[in-house]
Amino acid sequence: MSEHLEGMPVIVDFPVAWGDMDAFGHVNNTQYFRWFEDGRLAYFEAIGIANLMETTGVGPILASTDCRFRVPLTYPDSVRIGASVTDVQDGEFTMRYVVVSTTHGRVAAEGTGRIVAFDYRAGTKATWPESLREAIAKLQDA
Repeated sequence: MSEHLEGMPVIVDFPVAWGDMDAFGHVNNTQYFRWFEDGRLAYFEAIGIANLMETTGVGPILASTDCRFRVPLTYPDSVRIGASVTDVQDGEFTMRYVVVSTTHGRVAAEGTGRIVAFDYRAGTKATWPESLREAIAKLQDA
């Protein structure tokens, strides 16, 4: 299963809850986006984005996201969510997410998110400081 998460510097684990399922007997599509968010926030913690927001007012805003569903999940199961960053630019980067089912030993879903730098104090788009770009590069190379 670890081969599915290769290149993912941040991995978080969650159980599939009974309440994650919908009337069709599988995990509802909205749950995958919550798992992506959990992976994204763990990645943000690893690169110290909260400190950046506190000191500069610049932080992330999710501009777009998508998901490709591969295997329907059901309770009981657990998932491993991997998160990585690609395509870092001055004012944005792309995150990649992988959700792996421990029961199936397969990728259950994959997705991406476009993260834009936003100055929350000024209410405008911003650029990422070099320190954040370095933190991303360091984590990705770890």
